[in-house]
Amino acid sequence: MRILLASKSPRRRKLVETFNLEVEIVDIDVEEVLEKEVPANRVAETLACIKANGYKKPLSEGEVLLTADTVVVVDGNVIGKPHTRDEAVVMLHNLSDKTHTVYTGVSLRSSTKQMSFTERTDVHFRKLTDSEINYYIDTYKPFDKAGAYGIQEWIGMIGIDRIEGDYYNVVGLPVAHTYQLLVSMCAPAQGDSLNSNS
Repeated sequence: MRILLASKSPRRRKLVETFNLEVEIVDIDVEEVLEKEVPANRVAETLACIKANGYKKPLSEGEVLLTADTVVVVDGNVIGKPHTRDEAVVMLHNLSDKTHTVYTGVSLRSSTKQMSFTERTDVHFRKLTDSEINYYIDTYKPFDKAGAYGIQEWIGMIGIDRIEGDYYNVVGLPVAHTYQLLVSMCAPAQGDSLNSNS
């Protein structure tokens, strides 16, 4: 089996590579715009499906297109990636001393079917100081990360005091759920692992 991964995220690629399958990065040129009001808990999955539907090349047997999107929701508001340093500062101040929710939507598409799901993880930051926020942004430059932080980076290690749900969901891909869905899509009769040689 070969995974066609439509993502520029090096973190997501590294997680997909844990499946021990061939991975090819593909580019999908599609405008990620929601046409109607979508509840916050459905935004990520909707965007993942928009990306999947934007891939126009036919899929061969044994190929699975994987698209994903991650959003952070705090105080009922969806926040994406910061475009500027000032936006990153505001985002981290908004997350400080609060619980926020990370939603990752995943779409898997083969030549015969498409499946998608949303994974939710609740994350709590302790109160962050201005100097911690400034140091993190200047050192790690988290402009490619939803919510302006990476849980696996310094700010996550010193600032997050609890999470409820899948840690890897916050990194960018709920690995266990994605793997289970791949198995059900591609090996439903055997219920086997994806890397079985039998």
